Amino acid sequence: MTDHHADRPHEVRAFFASRAADWDTKFPDDGPAYAAGVAELSLRRGDRVLDAGCGTGRALPALREAVGAHGTVLGADLTPEMLRAVARAGRDAHGALLLGDVTRLPLRSAALDAVFAAGLISHLPDSAGGLSELARVVRPGGRLALFHPIGRAALAARKGRPLTPGDLRAEPNLRPLLAGSGWDLVRYVDEDSRYLALAVRQG
Repeated sequence: MTDHHADRPHEVRAFFASRAADWDTKFPDDGPAYAAGVAELSLRRGDRVLDAGCGTGRALPALREAVGAHGTVLGADLTPEMLRAVARAGRDAHGALLLGDVTRLPLRSAALDAVFAAGLISHLPDSAGGLSELARVVRPGGRLALFHPIGRAALAARKGRPLTPGDLRAEPNLRPLLAGSGWDLVRYVDEDSRYLALAVRQG
């Protein structure tokens, strides 16, 4: 199974670098959707959470609110321009930023309680490898939320593309992909107003 959206890291970086400056302006109303997506992780005070592929950091305020002042919030992104946009928006106050590839995280195994990943999976050059790396850094029983503020059909329509059977985000494709990467899919929502795949770390 292949993902026709997958790109090599330098292509992903170039794609988002050119869009970082006006990303929030282009999608100004996504904040509540991100907050609702974060709520699905059922984070507790003091938890340690990563926003993987954090972009302009739209999830960081909600993640910080969920884990409290004594929790740990990390935002990782491959694109320096996106992290600069996080700082310009003042969202760096909500978490520590990491410039780097989420498929090779500088974190010890089982260091985290949860991962939030908005729009990430379609940009991973090796989806199974990327999901396995996220599983490595999350403790057994920890959670992963694969999120997008609109569903697959709405996103495809926005991009002028048809939905394809090979789409990694479709439940029949995603469930075995997650299972082979250390995750059990426990909730799947794909509607116009949001996409959410919630998984629990095996073990």
